[in-house]
Amino acid sequence: MDDAELARRRARDAVLSGASARGPRAEIAASWRRVAAVGLDPSGNAEIAPLPGAELAHRRQTSALAPLVPRLVELLRPVVDAGQLVVITDHDGRVLWRSGRPGVRRMADALGFVEGSAWTEGNVGTNAIGTALVLGAPVAIKGAEHFVDSHAKWGCAAAPITDPWTGATLGVVDVSGPSRGLHPAELALVEMAARVCSLEVLERHHAVIERLRSHAAPLLARVGGKVLVVDHHGHLAAATGVQAPGRITLPGDMTVGRIWIPTMGAAVAEALPGGWLLRLADDESPPTTLELDLSGEPEVKVLGEASAWSRRLSPRHAEILVALVRAGAAGRSAAELAEDLFADASRVVTVRAELSRLRRDVGSVLLARPYRVAPGIDVRMTLPTQPAALLPGSSAPVVVALRGTFSAPPAPTGTGGVGT
Repeated sequence: MDDAELARRRARDAVLSGASARGPRAEIAASWRRVAAVGLDPSGNAEIAPLPGAELAHRRQTSALAPLVPRLVELLRPVVDAGQLVVITDHDGRVLWRSGRPGVRRMADALGFVEGSAWTEGNVGTNAIGTALVLGAPVAIKGAEHFVDSHAKWGCAAAPITDPWTGATLGVVDVSGPSRGLHPAELALVEMAARVCSLEVLERHHAVIERLRSHAAPLLARVGGKVLVVDHHGHLAAATGVQAPGRITLPGDMTVGRIWIPTMGAAVAEALPGGWLLRLADDESPPTTLELDLSGEPEVKVLGEASAWSRRLSPRHAEILVALVRAGAAGRSAAELAEDLFADASRVVTVRAELSRLRRDVGSVLLARPYRVAPGIDVRMTLPTQPAALLPGSSAPVVVALRGTFSAPPAPTGTGGVGT
């Protein structure tokens, strides 16, 4: 064992025993705190069953990363040739594809690092895939920086693959193997591979928007009033009679007919190839209720007297809304939200970026300075029946705390009631 690994082991032992709060790196120490709060046993093995074969096949077929897998494997071929394992997960941290030599695959099998396994912090502790998903940034984890003892001889480097058009995390590309074989350059390599994939995804979106713009041009020449043409993600292709932002947030259950759009009001939607034509109305009822449904896939519903809007939430946005609902009228500062999400008050830049995206989605329902639900909005939260079903895999301190309240319903916020 070299001196660096010995120092990592001593730091880990001190933090886990409570003798010290300092880890080898700030982001690693914060991850250890998050994982310890979940209750994961560092000396045990997670009992997270892989996905059934049919579900794994479905996720592969429907993944936006599926067309990019050959490209990713080719970019990382030198890593495979060097005896490392290339892994590609979905946005939930589920392993969808692996590429590597038989020896390293057998080692991964012994850790449960198999197709369909869930490699999040909340499930298997500090690791490059799970921690990259939490931080939304590339990260390398080596040796005893892992939380679970059985992973301490393993090294990994991972980077999230994002869709620049939507802001969504599509998955993670990871390189893993015996810690002694992890080269420092591999973090830069996976970051480069993730960036190449993001650019290819962006090019596909640009092609769709150009086709939509061409199709919409003769339609807009014939219609009057305030009209927008957007793609399926809400990006503006064309407009007439109104100044519109470059992107609007569409309902999660988008359909033909009357809809409501945060910041834009009521509209009538017509389907177009690759998008929607939206005829804007002048009536806009203010929102009166925010429902945060965590009983299954997280979803937010914003209701008004004559309007309704709903949208699926990313795990990060669900965590933020949990924190704001629990904070009530007092709200939370960016630093407090960073503690709620990361156990690290320094990550305010990440928090502010996520809040900007979330406020675009829900409009005037959320206020800033401090971040909070607007006064007069009735707030409701629906929880699953079992704590483990609440945002499974999340290691955010605010989610861990909410799981501990299942013996009693959450307290009402200052602006409305919270029901379960």
